Amino acid sequence: MASEPGEVTRLLFELKAGNRSAEERLIPLVYRELRRIASARLRNESRHHSLQPTALVHEAYIRLTRLQQIDWQSKSHFLAVSATVMRRILVDHARANQALKRGDGGVTISLNDAMFLVPEREPEILALDEALDKLAKLDKRQAKIVELRFFAGMTEEETGEVLGIGPRTVKRDWRSAKAWLFAELH
Repeated sequence: MASEPGEVTRLLFELKAGNRSAEERLIPLVYRELRRIASARLRNESRHHSLQPTALVHEAYIRLTRLQQIDWQSKSHFLAVSATVMRRILVDHARANQALKRGDGGVTISLNDAMFLVPEREPEILALDEALDKLAKLDKRQAKIVELRFFAGMTEEETGEVLGIGPRTVKRDWRSAKAWLFAELH
């Protein structure tokens, strides 16, 4: 007998079905986990970084609740997608700032957007994003493991749960992916 979905999963289903009141009940249930993911991601940034985890969580949550086409499977699935969204936010802002530095001229950013920009880390963020895209073409699961472990700060067990694989497989793939990324980035 299949287990009944948890409260977060039920609320995600309701939200997808158009029940906007589900969002009010969902926020308190996922906020702490989203903040943990944002904190894990920002922990790798410069200590002079002006973006706080709360700002990243709010931007990610807004984007997540607009994703109507996603067939939410579980809370773990939601958190995995959250990590991907946070990665995209950081990469998009780094690209926008790089365009400003090159003098493309046509890009205007708000003060809120400027909070996301980390000038000394932008090349690293963009290089990692490009390397992860290459890795995904070679081994999609390893790329997803990197995203979940690095961007979401998930443990091997949590990553295995999201991907439906064992922690030992996660550990092996994580080790292999890190070696590949090191070679690619250096």
